[in-house]
Amino acid sequence: MTRGRAERRAARRADALGLLTGVALDAAFGDPRRLHPVAGFGNFAQVVERYTYADSRRAGAVFAALAVGVPVAAAVLAQRATRHRPVLRTALVAASTWAVLGGRSLRREGGILAGALERGDLAAARARLPHLCGRDPSRLDETGLARATVESVAENSSDAEVAPLVWGALAGLPGLVGYRAVNTLDAMVGHRSPRYARFGTASARLDDAANLLPSRLTAALAAATSPLVAGSPRRTARIWRRDGAAHPSPNSGQCESAFAGALGVRLGGVNVYFGRSETRPELGDGPRPRARDIRRATALSAAVGLSAAALAILVRKGTFLTPHVEEGHLLNRRRG
Repeated sequence: MTRGRAERRAARRADALGLLTGVALDAAFGDPRRLHPVAGFGNFAQVVERYTYADSRRAGAVFAALAVGVPVAAAVLAQRATRHRPVLRTALVAASTWAVLGGRSLRREGGILAGALERGDLAAARARLPHLCGRDPSRLDETGLARATVESVAENSSDAEVAPLVWGALAGLPGLVGYRAVNTLDAMVGHRSPRYARFGTASARLDDAANLLPSRLTAALAAATSPLVAGSPRRTARIWRRDGAAHPSPNSGQCESAFAGALGVRLGGVNVYFGRSETRPELGDGPRPRARDIRRATALSAAVGLSAAALAILVRKGTFLTPHVEEGHLLNRRRG
């Protein structure tokens, strides 16, 4: 094995160990409570917006390129600088993974809302829903609150956990940083509003592209792990194939339809936001979700996240490629 190949393998092992450590930190502690790097990025993006904003798609593209390009470039430099420092590289990837993941916090919020509904405290549940999504909770009953929560858990299982891990596995530190930057920009300017109708288009499309693979992996993992919540992989796959493309989002429908199939519930319908309403197609065949289904959704989300973490660590380490590399190396030695 050449020295360069050995160094690349050592770097990939450091990345894999960093991913594992970051996943463990998120599972143990959730999001960092103070000095969160994502909040710092949001402040940086606001400064960039201040200097680039115009009511046009071109200005929005310049904004997205700068707001994503700067942190990704910094991550590329950091990755190169730690190429021969595996301990420092592991620590850097671990800290970044912890910062960009949100699985524990997502499931904690789901559990809090489920508890409020189980107690019959609709006021507490309505007050808590904005922690998960942007819908107007003031007129939602138990089923409406439960549906909104299950849909948010399903969608954010991809956004907050599977997608960062996918990009971390494929691109290392720049992948982790780049995905979270793209996803944060979409949350900031990608929504429909008079100010961002054109300016936010590039950020929204970039987020759609970044989530094409992760959302479908989330759905596939939901099908594979559905027996853990008394679901059926076959039924989940059937609902996913049938309803996944019905949603107006190219990605959200993949996750929500798979969760609907795994949990045996029916999602979709009228969503009321502050100042507007949207009618979404129904996903799944079962009854409307209740509080107990939120518990099942968070359990399914945990199984999906754990499965994605295992796959990401194996891919980044190069486990799937190593046997072929070693076989070729041994064959060359025998020929020599």
